[in-house]
Amino acid sequence: MKIDITSLDGETAGSIDLDDAIFGLVPREDLIARMVRYQLAKRRAGTHQTLGRADIWRTGKKLYKQKGTGSARHGSARVPQFRGGGRAFGPVVRSHAHDLPKKLRALALKHALSAKAKDGAIIVWPEAHAGDAKTKSLKASFAKLGLTNALIIDGPAPEANFQLAARNIPQIDVLPVQGINVYDILRREKLVLTKAAIDALEARFK
Repeated sequence: MKIDITSLDGETAGSIDLDDAIFGLVPREDLIARMVRYQLAKRRAGTHQTLGRADIWRTGKKLYKQKGTGSARHGSARVPQFRGGGRAFGPVVRSHAHDLPKKLRALALKHALSAKAKDGAIIVWPEAHAGDAKTKSLKASFAKLGLTNALIIDGPAPEANFQLAARNIPQIDVLPVQGINVYDILRREKLVLTKAAIDALEARFK
């Protein structure tokens, strides 16, 4: 797959061939959905917890005698039936993460990249470079390109000035190539890849 390389100024700077084994697959929504579910489950804190009957401080004395009162039989004031009692089957501190095979995770990333390529939502830059760490000037450049909602993937070490300038722009994310993931790709309209990022991705999946 051939795609044009566009500079940050909006000028064409040649073209590049994208590997069809990474960017030319027929996207499978089931794989992508499984990967998104895996990512969202893994990042959940799981720190929600309620008090069960064993956590409530109340007397253990029987409330009233077993027979002869005409009321239901009760033996503890800590049970969920009473106001102030423990909650039955409430949430406890736990991990929500579940397993997903490594090969499937890699395949899901390829399908997410292919989905963006199929939609024509991939932009290739020679590099992600900013002369200074000024958000205003970078925002003006993005406005010329019509870039309002994008994930920008650079090489192993993105330029510090570019990261600083882009971090206050809404709906613009900048990640090193090691941090590329399915969820972030899907939640942004455009995917911007530098040549260094493409080389790293092709080397990773070789």
